[in-house]
Amino acid sequence: MNLVENVERKKGFEQVCVWPGTLIKENEIKDFEEWILNEFKTRAQYLETIETEPDIKNGKITEGTGGRHDVFFAIHKEDVGKFSIPRLSVGIRWVEDVLAKGNYKNKIYPKRVFKYKTWEG
Repeated sequence: MNLVENVERKKGFEQVCVWPGTLIKENEIKDFEEWILNEFKTRAQYLETIETEPDIKNGKITEGTGGRHDVFFAIHKEDVGKFSIPRLSVGIRWVEDVLAKGNYKNKIYPKRVFKYKTWEG
């Protein structure tokens, strides 16, 4: 379910990540955070799962696009360095990279997610 406002991050959980094509149900949040901790030795705070909007090209919706579930979560600022490379093995990206001008052409996320950025990507 897409929210109206961004989820507030806990103290120290500054870097937001996006895991495209992943669905975490409410009853799986704790398991997800524990998995990140065990797999990557990184503290995580689940924020939300966003269902993507369809791509629009020349003012028309592109058939077969949209409806993908992407997980947004934050990691603790002290864990960014050690998470930076290992995250790539499962397709996790920094929110800044996902929303960078060259990457973010189709407006698939609500505009509010730009507030998750902490640096310019």
